[in-house]
Amino acid sequence: MLEKTTRINYLFDFYQALLTPKQRSYMSLYYLDDFSLGEIAEEYEISRQAVYDNIKRTEAMLEEYEEKLLLFQKFQERKKITEQMEKCLAEGKLDRANLDHYLVLLEELD
Repeated sequence: MLEKTTRINYLFDFYQALLTPKQRSYMSLYYLDDFSLGEIAEEYEISRQAVYDNIKRTEAMLEEYEEKLLLFQKFQERKKITEQMEKCLAEGKLDRANLDHYLVLLEELD
């Protein structure tokens, strides 16, 4: 569950500008502020089922955006490359050839 929550939080960070204000609000309350479905429903004076449906639809939309745009995937790949660079630097193995290799890898992500 924590892995799913973390993934949705990242997707929300990347794609929230593509959501409606209501979708952003529900997702923010549910995932960032840890509100329950009942608390959100009470806040907006709607049913708990309506909140649940909206959140599930929005999660699906976020996954569709990621499938098409791959912003989160590229973020993860960049992070992995920079961690490898930091490791090489700490070990004193970051020479010009290694640096050029990592720069090519980063450029290929765009």
